[in-house]
Amino acid sequence: MAVHLRLTRTGRHKRPLYRVVAADSRKPRDGRFLEILGIFDPLKEPAVPELKQERVLSWLRQGAQPTVTVKTLLRRCGVWKTFEAEKAAEKAAKKKVA
Repeated sequence: MAVHLRLTRTGRHKRPLYRVVAADSRKPRDGRFLEILGIFDPLKEPAVPELKQERVLSWLRQGAQPTVTVKTLLRRCGVWKTFEAEKAAEKAAKKKVA
């Protein structure tokens, strides 16, 4: 099963609110999901998502693929930078052992 980190739309007409969720890639956009990882309200100023950073990092470590939009949100929050730093440190540790 391929897991994607993506947005699901909630809210009312012309007042969007999005959830950042981990979901099976075969499910529809607003369908069943595995876990809610945060909320994104684009109408707030500034439009910064509220994320459970440890859970997002956990899913990324397990191989979940973020959509382009979610990847942008992760960069805004600094979560993506943390993930990339972990990956680089792991790669350097493997190289040092070998």
